[in-house]
Amino acid sequence: MAVGYFMLAYYVPRENFWWMFAIYSMLFAGMLAFYFLSDTLKWGWILTAGLIIRISFLVAIPTWSDDYPRFLWDGELVKRSGNPYSETPEQWLKNHPEIADPYLENLHELMNSPAYYSVYPPLNQAVFYMAAEVGGLDLQQGIIALRVILILGEIGVFLLLLKLFDNFQFPAKRLILYWLNPLVIMEITGNLHFEGLVLLFLLAGLYALRKNKMLLSGGFWGLSVGVKLLPLMLLPSFFTFGKTRKSITFWIGSGIAFILGFIWLLLDNSWVHFFQSLKLYQGKFEFNASIYYLLREVGYWVKGYNIIGEITPVLSGIILVGILYFSWKRKPENLMQLIDLWVLIYLIYLILQPVVHPWYLVPVVGLSLFTDKKAFLIWTFTVLFSYEAYGGPTYRENPIFLFSEYSILFFTVYWDYVKKNHESVINI
Repeated sequence: MAVGYFMLAYYVPRENFWWMFAIYSMLFAGMLAFYFLSDTLKWGWILTAGLIIRISFLVAIPTWSDDYPRFLWDGELVKRSGNPYSETPEQWLKNHPEIADPYLENLHELMNSPAYYSVYPPLNQAVFYMAAEVGGLDLQQGIIALRVILILGEIGVFLLLLKLFDNFQFPAKRLILYWLNPLVIMEITGNLHFEGLVLLFLLAGLYALRKNKMLLSGGFWGLSVGVKLLPLMLLPSFFTFGKTRKSITFWIGSGIAFILGFIWLLLDNSWVHFFQSLKLYQGKFEFNASIYYLLREVGYWVKGYNIIGEITPVLSGIILVGILYFSWKRKPENLMQLIDLWVLIYLIYLILQPVVHPWYLVPVVGLSLFTDKKAFLIWTFTVLFSYEAYGGPTYRENPIFLFSEYSILFFTVYWDYVKKNHESVINI
């Protein structure tokens, strides 16, 4: 497994899909073998194995994702007292030629979104700033700094999972399904995405809730929203969960975190450009979607053009209605039911989105380990099919791979949410 990760980190770019697929499949099988054969394996050994793998990535340049140049660009601008929401990278280089330098010009050349304002919330910008401070004007040092921060966050996730599993009396070996999961390792440590920090704050919020520390619980949830906006969709669940609905201190903690995390958007009307980029992202881009692609094909058939601008608001409305409905219907009475509701909310969101990058799965993979749902664990394998789009000379998604990914996913979703419930009713 260590050799496989080393190959993926340093020698197998995303353009070489079949090598990726072969090695990734071996790593996924290795994770499952560890899980099923490790009844006596202690959590310390699991932690050590995962750390060795993650540290082996330390000096690797991400080859599966090109988001990291934007992270370092935003951090460098903040370090220079700039505002990543006030000018796009293209505008900044044009407007400030006297202070532009080869480092920023190189980041601009590597960037996949130089014409857009930053879409990353202020709390994320704080992490970018720390990496820029440590990295100086060296690309490799900046990558190492980002990676060290993310590895520390992953250690926190491991320890919180261990604590919560102990509280809920789950076997410690469940840690393997997150800590040695190749999707988690590649997308967080390898590709430098921040969904691991989202999971860290969500788990910290759950642990504080378990200990009746409501102020901290609300604060940690607010911080998770500050890293990525997506956990904001969990808000209705807190209104239907009695313990949080009735707790003033929970909402005070959330409010403080929101203020600290987002007050910076009020500077120079940064919020205008921030939400402009979010709106553009939602209405223009598409990748690895399921139901959205089916509706898009209907649009081509009926209207003769891509109706993404018309579909996405409708799907967003359906997502909102679904979240509100299931939060109200389920009315979780304990933490296990609350987590199960969160997993369902993530599922509703992801299957209706026009963009589903593989790293979006990381937070819900960790949360799903507290439930009996297997869909997201299986999806951490089949989502690799989305990388086949980069396997040719030009970017193009293959319907066969999309069908394979989502047919397997929808079968496991059916098994998790329909078949099991039906069998339970029969047994009763």
